[in-house]
Amino acid sequence: KMPIVFGLARACVTSCVRKQGQMNAIKQIIKSGKTAIGTTAGPNIDVSVLADAGFDFILFDTQHSPYEIKQMAPSIQAMRGKKAAPFVRVAANQADQICFALDAGARGIIAPMINTRAEAEAMVRSCRYYPQGNRSNAGVRGEWGEFPKYRDYMDTVNKELVIVPMIETKQALENLDAIASVPGVDVLLIGPSDLSIELDVPLDYACDTYQRALDKIAAAAAKHGIAAGMYFIPPGMEPNFFVDKGFKFFTMPWGPWATTGIQNAIGGIKR
Repeated sequence: KMPIVFGLARACVTSCVRKQGQMNAIKQIIKSGKTAIGTTAGPNIDVSVLADAGFDFILFDTQHSPYEIKQMAPSIQAMRGKKAAPFVRVAANQADQICFALDAGARGIIAPMINTRAEAEAMVRSCRYYPQGNRSNAGVRGEWGEFPKYRDYMDTVNKELVIVPMIETKQALENLDAIASVPGVDVLLIGPSDLSIELDVPLDYACDTYQRALDKIAAAAAKHGIAAGMYFIPPGMEPNFFVDKGFKFFTMPWGPWATTGIQNAIGGIKR
């Protein structure tokens, strides 16, 4: 029997079908307790280069950017066969937004302003196929492998997709255990700016009030066997400071690193 493969275009079949039951590598990084490092990008960036530069994931933001989810699809398609996994931050915790991102090929979903267990449960349901969720079916979407049965594809996605609710409010801080204990949640992701504003210490990321909140979030994640993350590392602060506090999932800006690499390479050439 030939394995079942569905997709948007015939051209993507060979890259989509690499091996049966393909694992989502970043999920394994998170589960193993290692640090997952990503960066952000959009349709105006050649992500095929970034996706093989060493990052574990590329994050496409549709909340605070001029781009909508469906505009990200070509960039996500360009990442097929690359090291990094495509993640999408949806604009709101809504089933249609999540469905658009997954249909485009996202292997991780980030949703903002998750404040209660019920909201986290709704997010997970929107990410997963029946019977674990209510995601609408549109054939095989994304880079998940080949499968002898369609049910195998759906089960793989349900198991391997990375689900990341954002912790950004006082209400979320009060409900950390309830959110972290929802089956399917992989990371508690801090929205650094919004959380600082909620705590009445706007953008004061080094102050005691903010740092105590970080410690509370990291402890809740560790208690429930999931990861803690930062959407970005605050300017001027050392990434390893947050790693040592227990935050093992975050983005770094690729521009300065690229500039340094180019300058070093050019500097090594006689001119």
